[in-house]
Amino acid sequence: MFGKKKEDKKIDYIKLNEVLKLSRDILKIVLILGIVTLIVLGSYILREWKIFSIIRTILKIISPFFIGIIIAWLFDPIVSWLQKKGINRLLSTSVVFVLFIAIIVLGGSLIIPSLIDQINEIISTAPSIINNLTDFVDDLVTDFSNIYNYDLATLQTDVENVFNELFLSITVDLPTTVVNVVKSIINGGINFIFGLFIAFYMLLDFNNVRKHLLVFIPKKVHGEIITLTDKLNRMLKNYVQGTLLIMLLLFICQSIGFALAGLKAPLVFGLFCAITNVIPYFGPYIGGIPAIVVGFTINPLTGIFCLIAVIICQGLESYFLNPIVMSKTMKLHPVTIMIGLLIFGHFFGILGMIFSTPIISCGKVILIYFNDKYQILDMINDDEDVEKEKYSK
Repeated sequence: MFGKKKEDKKIDYIKLNEVLKLSRDILKIVLILGIVTLIVLGSYILREWKIFSIIRTILKIISPFFIGIIIAWLFDPIVSWLQKKGINRLLSTSVVFVLFIAIIVLGGSLIIPSLIDQINEIISTAPSIINNLTDFVDDLVTDFSNIYNYDLATLQTDVENVFNELFLSITVDLPTTVVNVVKSIINGGINFIFGLFIAFYMLLDFNNVRKHLLVFIPKKVHGEIITLTDKLNRMLKNYVQGTLLIMLLLFICQSIGFALAGLKAPLVFGLFCAITNVIPYFGPYIGGIPAIVVGFTINPLTGIFCLIAVIICQGLESYFLNPIVMSKTMKLHPVTIMIGLLIFGHFFGILGMIFSTPIISCGKVILIYFNDKYQILDMINDDEDVEKEKYSK
């Protein structure tokens, strides 16, 4: 009895490592789900407490300040370059602003009258467009019923009711819509003018803006704040400059394509495509569908040409302009971008979808920075390595 030796239990290190790896992956998933849950829960609470409406009101009031910051931030590299060439900061700022205002005035004088004429043309032809759409659907339903012997009268009635309601909303709500659009343009113009004044004075001393803001932050973290803001600044500047350049090129290409296709108001639809293209993945479809639908109401050939124009321009943007201009500025996984679009779009609409990608990218930069400094996420891997060493002895 006492002479028997207990058999040594052998440890299966392969299974142990698999368990550790699985537990590590589960912990990472739980961590990500926890962060997402906190964001969604926080957004829901803010919405229920009407905090979002208060924030929107505050942002509207101080919007000229943000416009000034963005303009000064974009023009600072040019002004700094002129200053290095020996030109006084005040003179450099004045020259840049004069050129900027001259470009705006020249571009506005060339584009705005044409845009107004094309918008008026769309408004005047809206009833005929709706009638053409109704006739097109009627013919399609009739042909389909004759070929396949299906009774689609109910579907046809529903579609006609939708078009009739659309026609009534256009004719009845059009004056109110025009007035609201004019008010928005006037308010936006006033805010932009105030933003220009703010940007001019900020740009005169832009290099010291961060120093003034650091006064309100403890000195022991000044170095970290400067390093982090430099990383964010580079990422955002590349994104904004690349996005604006792509929008301009896409606006030109898409407008030319729509004009060649015979579409009425090609500048309006080209501008809409350029603006909506800022939204990843969904933007090209949001911008292209109205132009294609209107093209088919003119005649099938115009609709087909509009579809070809959208496909060609979006192909150039996706496979040529975006890789060259933007490169891998955002460095985000497509699933992450789509989740961000769904969340921000749900709470903030189209504007939320536009700003979701840069906001998530900023969050990623901040997370990577603190992880590199404090190894927050790497602790999981370290724990696994410790367990391996412990059981391998």
